[in-house]
Amino acid sequence: MSKSNEAFWWSLFMAGAGVAAMLVPVQIVLTGIVAPLSWGPAEAFRYDRMLALVSHPLTQLYLFVLISLSFFHCTHRIRHTLYDVGLREYQAPIAVLCYGAAMIGTVVTAVIILSIP
Repeated sequence: MSKSNEAFWWSLFMAGAGVAAMLVPVQIVLTGIVAPLSWGPAEAFRYDRMLALVSHPLTQLYLFVLISLSFFHCTHRIRHTLYDVGLREYQAPIAVLCYGAAMIGTVVTAVIILSIP
């Protein structure tokens, strides 16, 4: 029986699916609709308050999980879509490219989040 790392990638895909289904819509509504349209209290979305919120370690962890798992969810879908359109003979390069992009995105996300004062 050959060993496969497919279960690991599927677990990241499913974790990303849960995050994408439950947290991304809330984040989009808050930062893309409520804040720009000033539907909440005016002081709630001031720069200094938002900076203090994003500087908190739990918020940084939340943002890291939200963004990085979404990367893995997206790249896993792209990988299997490319296989379905007929590129099965390039499985290894596609997997390396897709998951490499997700890993690079995760590292860049960590660097950006840790650089917040």
